[in-house]
Amino acid sequence: MCSRWTSPATVAAMTIATADLYDERGDALESLALQLHDIGGRVAFDGPVRTVRCHRDNALVKQILATPGDGAVLVIDGGGSLESALVGDLIAASAVAAGWAGIIVHGAIRDREAIATLPLGVKALGSNPRKSAKDGIGEVDVPVEIGGVVFRPGAHVWADADGILVERVER
Repeated sequence: MCSRWTSPATVAAMTIATADLYDERGDALESLALQLHDIGGRVAFDGPVRTVRCHRDNALVKQILATPGDGAVLVIDGGGSLESALVGDLIAASAVAAGWAGIIVHGAIRDREAIATLPLGVKALGSNPRKSAKDGIGEVDVPVEIGGVVFRPGAHVWADADGILVERVER
């Protein structure tokens, strides 16, 4: 049985729970075993993958999330660092304004309470009030591996309270 959410926007974007989706398409999906916190105002979200690889520097994250998202999900490989935040409330609000569906952060965010009020899916390892550098060092739209799962630009990702699934893309 499909799980339904009360928000019409969420239902339109995703009408099946990740557990049900995995039952239907398991061989075509990878499941992220790494446990991330649900931080955004939307727990369930999905969309095509965009990626950023950066370490303690969020200039590229800010730049990308200010561009039209068209319902995409930005997967940020921050190397698992919790030493400084890669996303804060201003960057998250910019993502909402630009039409992004969500952000998955293999690292830290900040401004948890403000981000929780935004209509945006955000999953992250944790939070830290410390700002990151703004040097623009990193890579955009490259395959990133988090917890043994590869996120490739253009692949589809689904997230909800049970976890994160991404379609396998053979290249």
